[in-house]
Amino acid sequence: MELILKTHSKEETMELGEIVARHSFPSLIITLDGDLGAGKTTFVKGLASSLGIKEKVTSPTFNILKCYFVKPLPLYHIDAYRLDLGNKDIGLEEFIEGDGVCVIEWPNFIQEMILGDTLKISISSLGDDNRLIKLETSLDELKDLFFDLKEKYNG
Repeated sequence: MELILKTHSKEETMELGEIVARHSFPSLIITLDGDLGAGKTTFVKGLASSLGIKEKVTSPTFNILKCYFVKPLPLYHIDAYRLDLGNKDIGLEEFIEGDGVCVIEWPNFIQEMILGDTLKISISSLGDDNRLIKLETSLDELKDLFFDLKEKYNG
């Protein structure tokens, strides 16, 4: 399945994250591609909000990993950008294959750790707060997500 849509504000990009969260399940891996400033963390803020996370969500660029242990579905947010130069053997597999939703920014740097099907999201800036967002997956569990997104954005 593949879907391309546009958002026209930070709020719309966050709302997209909220919609994805409503269709998320344990062990879902979401990969996020996009240049610096494309809106990846904005998307994750919406996802986290819908999962019930009250903490401030920021990019884990310097931490590599941020964990939000909420019930019923934890969120593991990985920024793999800094792993291109260093030791990748820091135990990320435990979170990638864990019991929550795992969001990976810059997944190309740890591609060998990402096994199985994912929800791939690519975000491109079109200027101002406008974003072009491409979603791809082969996961049957996400059919309803794609249906809901088509109704909202292309409806």
